[in-house]
Amino acid sequence: MEVYPAVDVEGGRVARSAASDPVAVVRQYARDGARWIHFVDLDRAYGRGQNTALARRVIAESSLPVQVGGGLVTETEIAEPLTWGARRVVVGSAGALDGALVARLIAQHGAARIAVGIDARDGRVAPRGSATVLDIAPLELAKRLLSAGTRMVVYADAALDGTLAGPDVQGARAIAALGLEVIVSGGIASLDDLRRARDARLAGAIVGRALHEGRFTLREALACVAE
Repeated sequence: MEVYPAVDVEGGRVARSAASDPVAVVRQYARDGARWIHFVDLDRAYGRGQNTALARRVIAESSLPVQVGGGLVTETEIAEPLTWGARRVVVGSAGALDGALVARLIAQHGAARIAVGIDARDGRVAPRGSATVLDIAPLELAKRLLSAGTRMVVYADAALDGTLAGPDVQGARAIAALGLEVIVSGGIASLDDLRRARDARLAGAIVGRALHEGRFTLREALACVAE
């Protein structure tokens, strides 16, 4: 299982972190043994503007492959980070509903470079940055995405994001049982949470606030999933 340390940017700074410079945080994660970086422009995700120049700088200066997310739902928005050098882009939940769009993106860029986000709340898909809860279950959306050629999904329970209440491993495992690679996100607070994700045979886990608050180190997280 892969550990994806999150660099969530808000107003040009790393959200929920004492360290303000995203590039410096990425460099520290690289020194600590990270194999990937998960970069999210929170301002873009919530419709408050964009940190485009900073995103380009992080991608350009990172020695690690970067996975980019944050409200990316159109073909242009998704293609841009790939042209900047991002290794993989996460299609936002709103874009995930358009099976034809997902199929085109995969045909153009390859399944390895396109992950699709499924954000859930109360058993329904709830796109990040929106108060809307859609009348479709995450598992049903995952089935549609599989038919469109999707190989990797980033699954998050929106109610758990940033709460340190533990991730929805059960929901992630149900999606993985369809044959998809699933990266779980939201709520990871302890090494036990990572062990649960590892034991569920998930493809990865995104960790943000727990690292920033020092609940465990990245080195400890990497050692944990390798046990």
